[in-house]
Amino acid sequence: MKLQSKNISLRAMETTDIDILYQWENDTDNWKVSSTQAPFSKKVLEEYIATAHQDIYSVKQLRLIICDADNKPVGCIDLFDFEPNHLRAGIGILIADKEERRKGFASDALQLLIDYCFETLNLHQLYCNITIDNEASVLLFQKHGFLITGIKKQWIRDGAKYKDELMLQLVK
Repeated sequence: MKLQSKNISLRAMETTDIDILYQWENDTDNWKVSSTQAPFSKKVLEEYIATAHQDIYSVKQLRLIICDADNKPVGCIDLFDFEPNHLRAGIGILIADKEERRKGFASDALQLLIDYCFETLNLHQLYCNITIDNEASVLLFQKHGFLITGIKKQWIRDGAKYKDELMLQLVK
C-alpha cells in the first residue's frame, strides 16, 4: 500500500527530520493539543527517531511525516495507544505551519492513515480526542466519518479555565 495522494505523502521519520521535529515539538502553541508541558531536547528526539522504525506491535505507536507534493514536511500524523487485542488506536494530527493549514493536507493524511489502518493493520476502530472549541479538527474528523461518541467535562486545563473534550470514533 502506497501512503501517497495527489497532494501529499506519508513517510517514516528520518534523522534529517530532527531540526523540524525540534521546532514543532517545542512550539508552545502545539502543547495545548498534545498535553506537552516541557520542551524536548534534540537528544531525546534523536533517541525517539532511532527507535521509530520499530514495529507498531512492539511500541504501540507510529508517527509519520506528512510531506507536500514537493516533499517538504508540513506536519505529522500519529497512531498512539495501539491496542492489538481490541484492534484499535488513537489518531493525532498536526499541520505545524499555520500558513500550510486549510490546504487539504490534514484531510488527505487522515484518509491515507484510515485506509492503512483498516486495510493493512486490519484495525476495527480508530478514535481521537479533541477539545470542544477546536472546531476545525472536529469538522475534519467528522468529514471522514468519525462520530462524536462522548464528552469529557472540564477535561483539559487551559490556564485558569477548563475545556470539555470530545471523543470521536470511527468503526470499520
